[in-house]
Parts: sequence; C-alpha cells; structure tokens
Amino acid sequence: MAVLSPERSKAALDQAARPLRIGMIAPPWFAVPPVGYGGIEAMVGGLVDGLVSRGHQVSLVAAGPAGTKAQHYHSTYEVPPSERLGDALPEVVQAAEAANFLEGKRLDVIHDHTLAGPLLARGREIPTVVTAHGPVTGEPGDYLVRLGRTVKVVAISNAQRKSRPQINWVATVHNCVDVETFPFGSGDGDYLLFIGRFHPDKGAHLAIDAARRAGRRLVLAGKLNEPAEREYFAVAVAPRLGPDVEYVGEADAVTKRELYSGASALLFPVQWEEPFGMVMVEAMACGTPIVALRRGSVPEVVVDGETGIIVDDPSDLVKAISKAERLDRRRCRLHAASRFDVSRMVSEYESVYRNLAEDGEISARLTEVVPTAATIASVVQTRVETPIALRATGA
Repeated sequence: MAVLSPERSKAALDQAARPLRIGMIAPPWFAVPPVGYGGIEAMVGGLVDGLVSRGHQVSLVAAGPAGTKAQHYHSTYEVPPSERLGDALPEVVQAAEAANFLEGKRLDVIHDHTLAGPLLARGREIPTVVTAHGPVTGEPGDYLVRLGRTVKVVAISNAQRKSRPQINWVATVHNCVDVETFPFGSGDGDYLLFIGRFHPDKGAHLAIDAARRAGRRLVLAGKLNEPAEREYFAVAVAPRLGPDVEYVGEADAVTKRELYSGASALLFPVQWEEPFGMVMVEAMACGTPIVALRRGSVPEVVVDGETGIIVDDPSDLVKAISKAERLDRRRCRLHAASRFDVSRMVSEYESVYRNLAEDGEISARLTEVVPTAATIASVVQTRVETPIALRATGA
C-alpha cells in the first residue's frame, strides 16, 4: 500500500475546495421563491441563493419566472399550476422536463424536491439527493424505502427520521430561513396568531378555542383553496369566527412578517407528527414565542420555557399562552438566528453534496493509502471535517 504523497494530498484538498455543480429540481406548484404559500419553494429559493453566494454552480428547474441567483434556470410552466396541486400530471411533466434540461450537463449531484423525479435516479451515474419534505409514514415512506440506495435521503427533523429508519437516510438538515429578512417585532398588536393550512392536522379549531378561553384576540391566516381545506374551514373554523377571531386570508411574504411581528405568541396546536413546522421558525425570527403541542419536530425547534411553551394536552394551551407572552422575545430571535438561519442550512447541504460527490473521486484514493504523521494534518482532517457536520445533524 502506498503512502499519499504531498502532491496527491494537495490534489485532495483542491478537490474538496472546488465549486460544486448542482442540479436543483423544485416542485411545479409555486414559483421559487413563492409569493405566498409554498414552504418547499421558499426553502429551495434560500438554498439556491446561498449556494450561489458561496461560488457553486446551480442549474434550477422550477415553475414560473426566474427568481433566484441560479446561473442556469429552466421553467416548466410559465404560470405555476397551483390550482392543480395534487394532480399527477404536472409532477410527471416536471420530471421529464428536468431530465431533458439536466441531460448532458456536468454535474456533481442532483437535489430533487419533487415526488416523481426521484424515480429517474436509478438511471444516473451521479448521486441524487432527496429531501423528505413530508411525512414518511404510510405510502410516502413505502415509496422512499422502495427507492432503496438509488437516492440519498435527507430528513428535515430527527423525529421524521426515527419514524421510518429503513429509508436510506444520509443526514438530517432542518429547514431554515433568512433571519435578517424577518423584522424583530415588539408583539404589541394585542393578538395571538395562527398561520397554516386549514386542515384538521393543523388544529386551527383548537387555536380558536384556546385563545377564546384565554380572553385573547386571535388572527388566522393561511391557505384555503383545496376541497379538503374548504370543507374543514366551513365545518370547524367559520362557525367559530367572531369579533375576537378574524380570518385575514392567505398572507404573502410582507403581510406574514407584519403578522408575526405584532403577535404576542404563535399558536401551533398540531394534531399529527409533523416533520417540521416552518412557521415556528419564522415566528421566532420575529421574536414571537410559540405555544405548541408536543408532536413531531416541535421539541427540536422550540426550547421549552425559553422560546415557547410546549404542552401535551389541548386543555393546557390556555395557561401556556400567558406563560409564553412573558418570555423574552430577544431569546426567540437569537435562537432562530443561531439554529435556523439559512446559512446553517446551506453549510449542511454543502457538506452532504461534497461528501457524496467526493465518494467516487477522493475517497477511493484515500482508502488505498496509510497516512503518516506528515500527512495526517493535510488529509485526514479534510476527510473528517465533512462527516462531523453530518453527525451534528444526526447522520
């Protein structure tokens, strides 16, 4: 077995430092970044811009007009087919368009955020990273399990990852936001806030009941266009509206920030094991504490007693509201900035990409040599630092 020469050591370091070539595939439903609703698209937009700012080359496939710093952009739909959300065909069209656009490009890794796209990973030589943006129980999890090792799956919380360990997980990376774009608010609007889809799993009806019992005004904002959402709203939300409970529609980026800043607390009475709640991060970025039920990723996002109050039963939400309103809003902001700023997300995905891209380039060479004391500092440290970032996220 040979000893790695200084020249090969330098080559390994140069390889680790070179810009990456990344193919990014977004879902077709909303623009990137979205104007209003679109959590995945917002995450993709922040990730793309962060990667480009670090010198990487990004080829993005999405819908609607170009809205990011990606050097290469292909739009599958001039106007995103938002009204067809849930239909199969736009996903299939997106997968086919992405395959055509990315074919022949020299890429190190493809990051696919769609449902149908990962089916094409089996025919590629380059690695495909898939972020599990939704639940991984039931059929969605069965799908990822059956994709096997053809894709490298990233969890958005450790709670999600633990719920289906058979998936080919390679890392856990929390979704993040650009904290600087969220204004720090005083919470002096004299209202509590609920933001989210109107679905029984989100628990808007519980938020209304808790706010009313606490004698507090509640503002509701969120998406309301799918049949299931309209049905739930009509049955469980509309009858509860009144002078103390107001629905303001789906909030765009500007309105959302205004609502967070003025709210004394965000209510998050989630009724399922939600893998990640971006609204909690956005609220804390504005200094707004969280009142939440202990489900899914909530304990990973909220520091109980510091950036919010977590309870186990809906009957405890009323007392939790008064406790949350007394918390230091500056702690909420600092927590969001240190744990959930987009720069951290970009760094962790960068580590995932590089680790996979190098797998067939540097790793093979390094496993054939026995490092000496002279090469430990220049080679081993480089190969160890990347996995450290992954272990810190639960890989």
